[in-house]
Amino acid sequence: MRAWVVDRPGPMAGGPLVEASLPEPEPGPGEVRVRVEACGVCRTDLHLALGELAPRRPRTVPGHEVVGVVDALGDGAGRFAPGDRVGIAWLRGTCGRCRFCRTGRENLCPDAAFTGWDADGGYAELAVVPEAYAYRLPADADAVALAPLLCAGIVGYRALKRAELPPGGRLGIYGFGASAHVVAQVAIGQGARVHVLTRSAAARALALELGAASAGPAADGPPEPLDSAVLFAPAGALVPVAMRALDAGGTLAVAGIHLSDVPGLDYQAELFRERRLLSVTANTRADGEEFLRLAAALRVRPTVDPRPLAGADRALADLAADRITGAAVLVTG
Repeated sequence: MRAWVVDRPGPMAGGPLVEASLPEPEPGPGEVRVRVEACGVCRTDLHLALGELAPRRPRTVPGHEVVGVVDALGDGAGRFAPGDRVGIAWLRGTCGRCRFCRTGRENLCPDAAFTGWDADGGYAELAVVPEAYAYRLPADADAVALAPLLCAGIVGYRALKRAELPPGGRLGIYGFGASAHVVAQVAIGQGARVHVLTRSAAARALALELGAASAGPAADGPPEPLDSAVLFAPAGALVPVAMRALDAGGTLAVAGIHLSDVPGLDYQAELFRERRLLSVTANTRADGEEFLRLAAALRVRPTVDPRPLAGADRALADLAADRITGAAVLVTG
């Protein structure tokens, strides 16, 4: 089958993502094989290609926003039938026994496994996933529009929950890529005032089009104090900036799996008055099911930039260079 693998992690100019012909994977016990229709291009894929995430296995197929149709079942698999449309997301396995799994926090499981990092993902024609970690998706929806919901949406939604935005509150969003523009639609749909802070003029225009109350550079700050904020840009230098923008009792959630170094914080200006700084780690399956229901109810629709699977390397390079507005999605066939 056609696929892309991370060969030698490093700068994009060195070509860390290479095209490969791989054997068709066979589903093991409790697994399903999926014929891929579309796969979103996530910044986590970029971190893996650049070596900012240490590879966990050689020549891994990246991609964890996978939409496709079940075409084979492993022994004992019965949750889905051939022909069902499913989604494969970032979280693909947990131990089920540790204190985190037993208390509804499986995202913190020390033995968690992740699609496109611990196992091959969706930059390919076929992918395999444990059926317990797949999501049932509507057969009549656009596969390209569904793909970004499976990580940009799900993990972004967990970040929004961690930010503890009050009803009708004031939310700041720092960085406005795939995840942020989905989260903005959820927050706006729930009645929040959303202020987007990003260096990209195209992203600011998209934010206003989606209903943001304001959009400007991060250095300018929002026009009013924030109840909550989510940092999507992988720039640690923005943490103090966002903390200063919070009102008393406000919360900043840092959404990325990778972040550059955070400068020292000024206690009085950036932490005092019960401001909170929280991180976000992956998601639980419950987060995913909850978000997908909410996204359907609010009619969340990502802005997508479809790319052929054959152009995966160019799509990842464009993401690295901030040349993508919304979400890039690889399309097979």
